[in-house]
Amino acid sequence: MYDKDLTNKWLVEIEFSEDDIHTHASARAQLRDDTMSTTGDAYRNPRDPGAPMIGEEIAAARALITLGTELLHAASARIEQSTHHPVHLYR
Repeated sequence: MYDKDLTNKWLVEIEFSEDDIHTHASARAQLRDDTMSTTGDAYRNPRDPGAPMIGEEIAAARALITLGTELLHAASARIEQSTHHPVHLYR
């Protein structure tokens, strides 16, 4: 029932673009047989000092949360296809 090949790896790549107040993260996951892409954004209050690393962390976290949610939905759909019953996976 389980895949005995434990060498399977999923690679996640995050790219950033930013200006003075906005950071955009694009996350791309290369899965075994699929690729998923999501995005996340962070905005700096103009009164706050510039700290690009914080914006990158927030934008990346938001992109990864979205990626995780999409993976749960995909897994739910696969389970529903095989069991023919509604599935509700939780975070």
